[in-house]
Amino acid sequence: MTVKYFENRISVNPNVRFGKPCIKGTRITIADILNLLTAGYTVNEIPMQYPGITKKDVIAAIEFATQLSEEPVKVLAHA
Repeated sequence: MTVKYFENRISVNPNVRFGKPCIKGTRITIADILNLLTAGYTVNEIPMQYPGITKKDVIAAIEFATQLSEEPVKVLAHA
């Protein structure tokens, strides 16, 4: 069983970034972090782009996204 490291580092608030999951205490979304990783930034470089977060926050964002990707997706039939 894996430890949910991200639970204390990720928040969802409908009044912050339209309810998108963010690093707690910031407006930096998980998608922002994943987009930087996709663009080639490393886990160590991302906190340099966003001084309000740490390497542990970046890892928590990755773990959060991983957890979501393991959930089943409900496919809706087309009309």
